[in-house]
Amino acid sequence: MDKTSFIGLILALIALVIGMIFKGVSPTVLLNPAAILIIIVGTIAAVVIAFPASEIKRVPKLFGILFKEQKLPTPANLVFMFSEWAQIVRKEGLLALEAQTVDVEDPFLKNGLNLAIDGQSADYIRDVLSEEIEAMEERHQAGAGIFAQAGTYAPTLGVLGAVIGLIAALGNMENTESLGHAISAAFVATLLGIFTGYVFWHPFANKLKRKSKQEVKIKYMMIEGVLSLLEGEAPKVIEQKLASYLPTAERKKLLQESDVAVNE
Repeated sequence: MDKTSFIGLILALIALVIGMIFKGVSPTVLLNPAAILIIIVGTIAAVVIAFPASEIKRVPKLFGILFKEQKLPTPANLVFMFSEWAQIVRKEGLLALEAQTVDVEDPFLKNGLNLAIDGQSADYIRDVLSEEIEAMEERHQAGAGIFAQAGTYAPTLGVLGAVIGLIAALGNMENTESLGHAISAAFVATLLGIFTGYVFWHPFANKLKRKSKQEVKIKYMMIEGVLSLLEGEAPKVIEQKLASYLPTAERKKLLQESDVAVNE
């Protein structure tokens, strides 16, 4: 479970409700069926029009990505893993890694190792795996684009809802007692549109982009690790090469731990 997504949503709702109370506005005004219909259903309709069915079908899966932690090996674990495999390759040869692939759960990494074990060239392996990453990035960008577009449509639909509400209010001006309430209710759609657009949809799109970027980095580390094994590089060289993907502080700490392990 991705706790930050849940924490963010809860904090956003708390901020909205408490802020309304501090301003002397009852949160019950949000329970406006017309505004909810215009914003939520209208946003869904706009997104469905804007994207092909093949991409819309992935929306439930995208919500799963948003609220679940990615099942990816950490960069530090990858460094140590490839270092251990490098030791095996130097002692027993590349074919000895075939037994190690049984325990590899990541399909991308397993595919790369199998290509190396099968004797494919470094250029071929890099091309195949890089094309897979590019295809994955395109899928991720399309998914993030759905939420980004929803974040663009929702505030505009909020303005549309306010205009509709004002038309209804001004059409009944003889009842001055309820006019103020009607005008106030008209802007609920604007509130919901801005809130959902800039607190839900745009942040969702950003989180998908960040998760995609992290996954891409991990996969490029895997490519470099596999090619290093193929070229028979020393474990220490592989550690230094893969550690370059880490922030400076983490890189220093990891290499220091590796040196301590070697000395022991």
